[in-house]
Amino acid sequence: MFLKNKENGEMLEVLDLEGLFDPNISFIKGRYHAGEEMPDPMEFHKSTLQFPSGEELPRCWMDPHYRD
Repeated sequence: MFLKNKENGEMLEVLDLEGLFDPNISFIKGRYHAGEEMPDPMEFHKSTLQFPSGEELPRCWMDPHYRD
């Protein structure tokens, strides 16, 4: 799955989908897709990510108390 970093607008590949969907995890592993060489994975805070369309991530992926 690809998401966009809100801070710089660059696309990144999510390497930890389970962590992305788990609201108890704040950071996920991913890597940018720019240039010819595949960069090393980095950690990204979920609050800095959005869908490529500009839509925010669902609250149920980020807030463990979303039903309260």
